[in-house]
Amino acid sequence: MKNKPVYGIESVDHALHLAAILQQEGPIRLTDAAARLGVARSTAHRLLGMLVYRDFAEQGADRRYVAGPLLRRPAAPEPVTELRRIALPHLRALTARMRETTNLMVVIGDQARFVGTVECDQVLRVGDREGRVLPAHLASGGRAVLATLSEETVTALFSTPDSPVTDLPRLLRDLRRIRRQGFAINEQKTETGVTAIGCVVPGPTDAVPAAVSIAMPTVRYHRDRLTGWIQDLTTTAERISHALGLVDGQPAGRL
Repeated sequence: MKNKPVYGIESVDHALHLAAILQQEGPIRLTDAAARLGVARSTAHRLLGMLVYRDFAEQGADRRYVAGPLLRRPAAPEPVTELRRIALPHLRALTARMRETTNLMVVIGDQARFVGTVECDQVLRVGDREGRVLPAHLASGGRAVLATLSEETVTALFSTPDSPVTDLPRLLRDLRRIRRQGFAINEQKTETGVTAIGCVVPGPTDAVPAAVSIAMPTVRYHRDRLTGWIQDLTTTAERISHALGLVDGQPAGRL
């Protein structure tokens, strides 16, 4: 488990958060950067200026900031800014009903990237995961997305020399079960004491694969409540899909 340092440096944390946003979500305006961090425009301007100076960011002709040379990597199939904007109100409603932390993630290759978190108000809770990257075959939402892929695709993805998967046949069996049941569980696979339930946000095949999850301390995870949690979670995923203009997994318009 990664805990926030006791003596964390807030300005460094803000700068790294901005760098992650630029890399994972694409261009951002100064006012939006300030709002995401909860800081003044002047503070966001100084942070972005330093990122530009160190080649972590660049400013385009339209005044928006984009990832700089040090952050550039193959682009995601689609930007996730709109996905995040539309999904957050639904996550807030889900968190209010469940009183547990909820997340939005996208899956790119073998990684699940958290692009939005809504924390619950309980004292013992799972904290903000926005900006974090977890192995897709372990994260609940990542496993749910992988289960939608063909076994040939999954095999090719995890058959590389540096693959993090040591037992591919077992993973394929797990994904078959997840495909049948329509959800995935991460029971302390990535963090001790944390259990998460994830399901896919339905979308067209050319969109970046997305999932939503409920994350809770394992001490509050009870299997007799699983049916209710899954129903609420899948309903939220469907509402996000419809809000994006997707009906039955088919696009009524681009994301």
